[in-house]
Amino acid sequence: MIFDGLTFLGESLFGYRATAAELLARMDEAGIDRAVVCPVRPRGYHLGPANEHVADAVREHPERLVGFARVDPNFGEAAVGEAYSALGQLGLSGLFLHPWEETFRVSAQLVDPVVEVARQRHVPVIVAAGYPWLSEGLQLGELARRFPEVTFIATNGGQINISGLGQTDVELALAANANLLVQTAGVYREDFLEGVAARFGAERLVFASAFPLMDPRLELRRVQWAHFDEAAKAAILGGTLAKLLSR
Repeated sequence: MIFDGLTFLGESLFGYRATAAELLARMDEAGIDRAVVCPVRPRGYHLGPANEHVADAVREHPERLVGFARVDPNFGEAAVGEAYSALGQLGLSGLFLHPWEETFRVSAQLVDPVVEVARQRHVPVIVAAGYPWLSEGLQLGELARRFPEVTFIATNGGQINISGLGQTDVELALAANANLLVQTAGVYREDFLEGVAARFGAERLVFASAFPLMDPRLELRRVQWAHFDEAAKAAILGGTLAKLLSR
């Protein structure tokens, strides 16, 4: 089974969009069985309706889609309430944080109340990672250190540049925090992915396409063409995520 760890639904403030029908068509085209779906940053700024839109899509396609709720920690108690509602009433399966688009440091204390909801509900947290000053590798590592019971999954391989000290920071964060995983979407250096699997284990990597920002067919090839054995590929392409979400 191929399980895509990150896709988006809705019409973004930043110009891209995707419907459930479009997502499912691209999944079928690429041979992807299931996908995690997250809300985009909506034009109206309010994340509640965006989370409801994702929940509706999951209810319509429960065998194909798994929904994560997007919350903005800047809103304090309102964000905590949104997290409880989304994981409870809406039945979503995790939280998604985007420090760049919502503008907050992922290592800041204001994030803790929202992550505490994830800890209580035993669900993972996906973090849009690698953004300068806001969600770099060691910042995410600091958050993971404070919440060892929560599984954090960093987008973009934990960094955007995939080179230099940013790469080293991600490796240091992975070494220090067994609860931190990284996604493959956009990681154009297969040697980085291979190095993560070799040093920390294939279960620390999660395949993701980030559709519609990226092409699922190409993102799938990043894993298929890298030098992984078949057991590692099976874990990366869906085994690890399926186990994580079945807890």
